[in-house]
Amino acid sequence: MALASDSLPSSFGPRPGLRTRLMRLVAKPGFQRWASSFALTRRTAARDGAELFDLVQGFVKSQVLFALVELRVLHRLMEGAQTAAALAASSQLSTDRMDRLLRAATAMKLTTRDRRGRYGLARKGAAMVGVPGLEDMIRHHAAFYRDLSDPVALLRGEVDTELAAFWPYVFGADNAKDAETSDRYSDLMARSQEIVAADTLSTVSLGQTRHLLDIGGGYGVFAEAAALKHPGLKATVLDLPAVRPNAEARLRKSQAADRLSFVSGSFRDDPLPDGADTISLIRVLYDHEDSTVAALLSKISDTLPDGGRLVISEPMSGGDRPEIAGDVYFSFYCLAMQTGTVRSAARISELCQVAGFTGIRTYASRRPFVTTVLTASKSRG
Repeated sequence: MALASDSLPSSFGPRPGLRTRLMRLVAKPGFQRWASSFALTRRTAARDGAELFDLVQGFVKSQVLFALVELRVLHRLMEGAQTAAALAASSQLSTDRMDRLLRAATAMKLTTRDRRGRYGLARKGAAMVGVPGLEDMIRHHAAFYRDLSDPVALLRGEVDTELAAFWPYVFGADNAKDAETSDRYSDLMARSQEIVAADTLSTVSLGQTRHLLDIGGGYGVFAEAAALKHPGLKATVLDLPAVRPNAEARLRKSQAADRLSFVSGSFRDDPLPDGADTISLIRVLYDHEDSTVAALLSKISDTLPDGGRLVISEPMSGGDRPEIAGDVYFSFYCLAMQTGTVRSAARISELCQVAGFTGIRTYASRRPFVTTVLTASKSRG
């Protein structure tokens, strides 16, 4: 008589590997108590414990950051060190609660506290004020965090997310026709795009480019930065018609205005403008599904001349070696957008190869949480 599978002793099943058995040992409370007291393991146990607690308190830290931004505490400390009482007076907070916020900020190394109890701005706090678009993204996270309030439901696709409504263009031009919707997302993108443009242009040279076409370029932040860095370069921005008024108004004010232009259109539905020898996709691909990306890359390949160049710049997954920014933050952000995905450089390279590109190169990223750059060439003949 055959035995039911669940009645078989464990010895009949596959034995777990050495690493699995080791991890099971580490997971035992008794082992953790021993490791915390044993001389050779106590440092590792303490470090692991601190890192685990940092993961647990992560949301609290992000909300402290949100409060600092909303109350403009870091901006006010730009004027010099102040007491909690002075900062509380104009924030509609009690002194003890402002002090609580400032102590948290000091623990997070955004502020400092002297012996007289006055708070000043730390280096990271000053950077918070100075990084373009960072405060806007922190405010924008309120919607993202609401989408993440039930992460299991989000993973199961059971959440009607706010981010999907905030970024309607990713579902097609018909979803982003009105000026108010367009301005909302284009303004946010423009404020965060400066640092992306700087990192991209410091990584890859456009010195040989005569005419750049920046697809999905919004208000033209990257196109303008490229034109200002390379005086011989002409740049065209392609984006949706609703973006045009504000984009052209911004480009007209540029020192490179005579070399900058805007073309209305959807890369999904309309032909790409001719004449460019380099085409850039700056934070575009990860907004879209593979089918949309494959069609766009094929269209770009058909548009570029032989020897033409493609520049892709966006946050990327670590692939076989998951990376903290790409595989945590941007991965779940795309999930909340309900379209697109963060891809590894290897996956983007595969899509480029299928579209007919060669000479594909990924550059070492100085700041993966900002962007990683990949270039490819249109094969000759």
